[in-house]
Amino acid sequence: MTRPSGRQETDELEARAALMRAADVGDPVMGRLVAQYGASEAAATIRARALPPDFAAREAQHERPPDLTGRLNAWYARLAAAKPAADLEAGEKAGARLIIPGSPEWPTQLDQLGPSRPLGLWLHGTADLRFACLKSVAVVGARAATSYGSHIAAQFGVGLSEAGWTVVSGGAYGVDGAAHMGALAADAPTVVVLACGVDVCYPSNHDTLFAAVRERGVVISECPPGVHPTRARFLIRNRLIAALSRGTVVVEAALRSGALNTATHALSLNRHLGAVPGPITSSMSAGCHRLLRERKAVCVTTPEEMIDLVGVIGDDLASQSRVPAVSRDKLNDSTKRVLDAVPARGGAGPASIAVAAGVSLDAALSALGGLAAAGYIERAANGWRLRKTATSYRKAPESAALQPPATEEADEQADDPPFPDDLPVPYQAAEGTDA
Repeated sequence: MTRPSGRQETDELEARAALMRAADVGDPVMGRLVAQYGASEAAATIRARALPPDFAAREAQHERPPDLTGRLNAWYARLAAAKPAADLEAGEKAGARLIIPGSPEWPTQLDQLGPSRPLGLWLHGTADLRFACLKSVAVVGARAATSYGSHIAAQFGVGLSEAGWTVVSGGAYGVDGAAHMGALAADAPTVVVLACGVDVCYPSNHDTLFAAVRERGVVISECPPGVHPTRARFLIRNRLIAALSRGTVVVEAALRSGALNTATHALSLNRHLGAVPGPITSSMSAGCHRLLRERKAVCVTTPEEMIDLVGVIGDDLASQSRVPAVSRDKLNDSTKRVLDAVPARGGAGPASIAVAAGVSLDAALSALGGLAAAGYIERAANGWRLRKTATSYRKAPESAALQPPATEEADEQADDPPFPDDLPVPYQAAEGTDA
């Protein structure tokens, strides 16, 4: 299989960036159109306002046929206003990047989403998404978390991270934020999946948290830059949290909760699902108890129990060092030269690495993407550097656990995400992954 040229890659990026503006996130009809005809041809048919007849015929055979005329009109209007080249340029200036299926950094487990797979993902951060998600656990729960829920989420964030597992969550108040901060306290990467553009800080009071995540981990979204969150986008976003991870643990959840929506996605993808039990008098644990009672989830009370659930026998059940996914012996000569040219400290840009390695810039860029996905190198503020090899441990020390702020237990059974104007200021305010 021949590698597409630089011009072809740019055309594909621009076509997908445009379609991400045209279609709603997770639109399965757009997903099927792109899968069958490619992004560039799909964009061309929309601009011509004429979908392929065979595609329309197949869509009409569905049990609930979509309104293709209405969709096409909406796609056409949005596509006409899209400026994909400007999006890519603005993203690059802000430090963000767009990855698409086939990119070295693309997590292939997202392919299990089928037609609702994202057309692309905007990333902002130093961590390589594919490598970070090779061993990852989604930690989700109530945004109106109790002090118990925040404490447990922080402990899971610390314990999973120190054992070499990446924490994936939605960056919201409550359980999400506590889990991310636990991972950062363990000096480990963490992945924040947003329901808005990566340049939009939502919730706004988590600007410091997101800045820390971008420095050590990565913030991602399937929404184009500038897009603000809605209730629907929160729920659709949850499928990505479940799909990126080997398993999901629900720390706290009311009976009506977005965390249970994430749990449903995990089950539909045949991923492991754990739930943390809580006080039987707490409405914030009622959703967890239902999952356990209906035997949809496994009871987990510690990070190591979650690792036992999602790990591989003989591999993840003992202390180990996190090593690159591909042996150095299997790298080709050009890639080995590029790897030797990457500094251990500081960082170097692709052009400097190409000169030091004695290869072309295109060859260096290709090798750097592959080396990052394999876990050899990582992004730095001024380019690329070798990834540190850290030994992981099964359990975090008790002294490493974060002390959560005191909160009062939420009374609401419903846990629907608010709009930005509804948000109160304190950390315990209701908002986030629970959507």
